[in-house]
Amino acid sequence: MGNAFQGPTWEPWRAILSAAFALPLSPERRALFDGLAGGREPPTRPVRELWAVAGRRGGKSHIAAALSVYLSTVGAEVLGTLARLSRGERGVVPVIACDRAQARVILGYVTALLESSPVLSQLVERQGREEVELSNGAAIQIGTNSFRAVRGRTMLAALFDESAFYRDEASANPDTELYRAVLPGLATTGGLLVGISSPYARRGLLWDKFRRHYGQPGDVLVVQGASRELNPSLPQSVVDQAVEDDPQAALAEWGGQFRGDIESFLTREAVEGALRNGLLELPKLPGLGYRAFCDPSGGGQDEFALALGHREGARYVVDLLRARRGVPAEIAAEFAALLKSYGITRVHGDKYAGTWPADEFRRHGIAYEAAAAPKSELYLNCLATFANGRVELPRDDRLVAQLVGLERRTARGGRDSIDHPPGGHDDRANAVAGLLGLLRHGGAAGFVIETTPGIGTAHRALPEIMR
Repeated sequence: MGNAFQGPTWEPWRAILSAAFALPLSPERRALFDGLAGGREPPTRPVRELWAVAGRRGGKSHIAAALSVYLSTVGAEVLGTLARLSRGERGVVPVIACDRAQARVILGYVTALLESSPVLSQLVERQGREEVELSNGAAIQIGTNSFRAVRGRTMLAALFDESAFYRDEASANPDTELYRAVLPGLATTGGLLVGISSPYARRGLLWDKFRRHYGQPGDVLVVQGASRELNPSLPQSVVDQAVEDDPQAALAEWGGQFRGDIESFLTREAVEGALRNGLLELPKLPGLGYRAFCDPSGGGQDEFALALGHREGARYVVDLLRARRGVPAEIAAEFAALLKSYGITRVHGDKYAGTWPADEFRRHGIAYEAAAAPKSELYLNCLATFANGRVELPRDDRLVAQLVGLERRTARGGRDSIDHPPGGHDDRANAVAGLLGLLRHGGAAGFVIETTPGIGTAHRALPEIMR
């Protein structure tokens, strides 16, 4: 690969990759490996999986590109993965990133590495927007985290870039589902699975691999390194500034440590246990008092969501959930007609949406009242209903993914906040949480948890939960 990885800056990665492929380690590289691998012995044979928990600017994308080139060319010959293909079959090396933009960045690195080598450049047969086909029967393809898109392929290797930040609106566990979908594609060739990512919360596929395999012998190698451990050329001043701005975030982004201040708000079991079998939307029935809560959107990628439901004794039923992208005024008109069909003349909603929702709904004969409680308290108010199994939800995949993806963060002062993860959405979850609060508190918009100085919000909610 020419001069792309020359110099002492890349020595930590050379130590990691030498160990992963069971190559001899010099004393210097052995010392680097020991510091990054949790004290385990170097593998005696090439590993089945390599997971690198790495700080930002540690060279992750460059290494992902280099590995994809190696594992589709020289490495495919050395490891024998090409020889296991059927005649006429093309072996794929997918490089899967968080989004299309990052995937194209990696493809740019791949193309540059191939073009800069007089030997490897001769293998390039065709180059497209999302793949490079090689004359040896291999192809490097970029993609995003869709477990459906990788099925049915024979893979020489697979690389997960920034897997701790995979998001899928239709899946609550996109990283794990992708992992399970990739394994059969590697079964024929025995290809290597590589995951390289900055850490985030203590959950998900990356955390599971770290928890089970870091520092442990076996054919799954997990390494962990701070940004400057993996890239000694990174100025210390950059890290120091990040620590000053946000110590907890800096510990993950630059220190390579999983965050201890973030945890899941609702378990998947609690949410899936609330899903009803049968109709996605329940028809209006006489004698029921319906309530509605909406999360308006001004357009763009956010959805305009509306949840409508009623109370049956101690149970809270979400009769329907609708979410739309498009022209907000048109969606407001559609939702107003829907509300009237259920006998509802007042809808509650997010107070941060400004005055336009009230103006739009008023045009169609619906009063709009903003909730007094902030979003975090809307979520905390509905926690007890899930814990007690008193919620009935429509079987909506995006709603499940949003509810399970909610994160509880504890600030320095001890106060909890609930929100979606970076790059995620919570429009449907917010509408449902607001509706559950309305049903629980008799339709009042100002439902607010009592506060006590010095105690975290989650603990303040406990007396109400116990009742």
